[in-house]
Amino acid sequence: MKKIKILIPVYNDWESVFKLLENINLEASKIDINFSVIIINDASTDSKLKLSTSLENLESIQIIHMKENKGHARCNAAGLKYINEKEDFDYVIPMDADGEDRPEELSLLIEKIKEYPDTAVTANRIKRSEGLMFKFCYLAHKYLTFVFTGQTIKFGNYTCLPKSVVNAMVNEPATWSSFSGSLAKIAKEKNSIPSERGKRYFGPSKMSFMNLLKHSLSIIAVFKTTLLIRSIFFLTVYLFIIKDNISIITLMPLVVIISILISAMILSKRENISEFNNSLENIQSVDQIK
Repeated sequence: MKKIKILIPVYNDWESVFKLLENINLEASKIDINFSVIIINDASTDSKLKLSTSLENLESIQIIHMKENKGHARCNAAGLKYINEKEDFDYVIPMDADGEDRPEELSLLIEKIKEYPDTAVTANRIKRSEGLMFKFCYLAHKYLTFVFTGQTIKFGNYTCLPKSVVNAMVNEPATWSSFSGSLAKIAKEKNSIPSERGKRYFGPSKMSFMNLLKHSLSIIAVFKTTLLIRSIFFLTVYLFIIKDNISIITLMPLVVIISILISAMILSKRENISEFNNSLENIQSVDQIK
């Protein structure tokens, strides 16, 4: 029987985590797979709740407590490294704790890996639950990423990764900064399932416009060489076109491109393989709660 580790980063949102565990347990009862859960506690300041049910369909549940808060992306990266080095597994499924990654789609991921056992499977968003403004900004993010990198990235953390891909990701510096950017870089062949963005279990979304912008630039930064080449090409062609009509207005696109280029280059410095390699030193303790 295949062994699948579900990786869930959390910062303070314990109520959502345990709601998610209950829903994963329900779905696991319908699938003949050995599911275990590893929760990465990103130095939460709130006390964790106690499990209210036995979650009998999950093989085990661990909580890895980190000493220092490192943020969502690095929490995922450290979790992948921990699983790759410490656990016996066939696949890893990273999931956000808030309910936006729907457990009902686990069966679709499992069916797809039966067809393509050695290939990463992504949950590509076909429907989102946010407001109109956020949807517009997210669409802009996707087009921006495509224009500057040539990559069409329709997925987030919710994926199913075979052991070979996990091993490649923990040796890729970009994973320390951007999960989806790193996966797009190393996994040239991927399969996908259609995925709807679920509604948060509790509270409003924490993805603000600035966080979305940083998320977008972090992905673009993974492909900084392509970004540099395309930016130079665009700037050269655009300057040639406007050379006889230079004004503050016509120079604005140049300012935007240069700002994106500089911001992405700065963010690319987050790809620190030394920090990534030493990320497990940030573990304070490990609780086996099931």
